[in-house]
Amino acid sequence: MSTTPLIETKALYKSYENDGVLTPVLFDINLKIRRGEFVSIMGPSGSGKSTLMHILGFLDGHTSGDYLFQGEPTKSLSDDDLARIRATRVSFVFQAFNLLPRTTVLENVLLPLLYHPTIPVSEREKRALEAIAIVGLTDRKDYLSNQLSGGQKQRVAIARALVTNPDLIFADEPTGNLDSASGTAVMQVLQKLNKQGHTIILVTHERTTAEHAERILHIKDGRIMSDSKDFKRVMAGEKDALK
Repeated sequence: MSTTPLIETKALYKSYENDGVLTPVLFDINLKIRRGEFVSIMGPSGSGKSTLMHILGFLDGHTSGDYLFQGEPTKSLSDDDLARIRATRVSFVFQAFNLLPRTTVLENVLLPLLYHPTIPVSEREKRALEAIAIVGLTDRKDYLSNQLSGGQKQRVAIARALVTNPDLIFADEPTGNLDSASGTAVMQVLQKLNKQGHTIILVTHERTTAEHAERILHIKDGRIMSDSKDFKRVMAGEKDALK
């Protein structure tokens, strides 16, 4: 088994420039995430956690430092390389579900495969049905997405993220639009996927959501304040950071 981290950042910084004004967002991020981990990036609004997720997920670039994906530097990747990685190696689950409303569950889950460069047409429906089964929605596969509850919609979004068999699944506030029972059910699905070997990075500001991960990165003011598998110790030491 390779000892190379799936993700590694070294002294990573991120700033945004607007009208000549430079606004720093992330500072000196040093991080390693290995295959099969379930990691929560937790912090208050404006802490930089979503920016970090966007960089790790190839939706945004970093300003300085290094980001290595499976040991390979990412700074000089071309737009075509980045598009290929986004289509085949990483997937996202967002708070707003981002489903097509008058389209069936099956059709929504099939969408990422339409742009996949290597999965043949003959395998697409089989893969989609398998992903739908994993999230427990086989009996809803022909329902329109606007006929589903919020929790069911998010499970469809997870199936859609899963269908390409990515190296990494990002979940950005996946319970933010859900009641507590539906949110717990969604997190249990993510835990199940992690136990099956999927690497998951969860972004959240909620303690109860972060608690489902094995490892919690706590970010405040663009810096990693703590990185621990012991959630209770993290929260005891950083209890004022979310205020």
